Amino acid sequence: MQSWFHAHPILTYLLILAFTIYIFNTVFRAQKRLPILKEILVHLLMAFGAFVLFVLQYDVLPIVQCMAVAVFMMLLLRGRQLYDKFKARRGSAGRSDAEGV
Repeated sequence: MQSWFHAHPILTYLLILAFTIYIFNTVFRAQKRLPILKEILVHLLMAFGAFVLFVLQYDVLPIVQCMAVAVFMMLLLRGRQLYDKFKARRGSAGRSDAEGV
């Protein structure tokens, strides 16, 4: 897998950048949006940080694989939260039906 990433550097960089933006928006984003200039600055800094991670990936460290595991775990957590919310709604609807009888 490392050889594929080494053979496709642009795709590897874009993948690292996408993972970085997703992780930032999921974990570190405040509830309200930043002003547009600050937003641009944050994304430029993320692009630079993704380039640093790309250099480490190109130097045969498993950066993409580690970020993929982190994103997968975050998606599992989000799925669990949605499932718990669904069960809570379904449970409250079931209780109101039982109370009405």
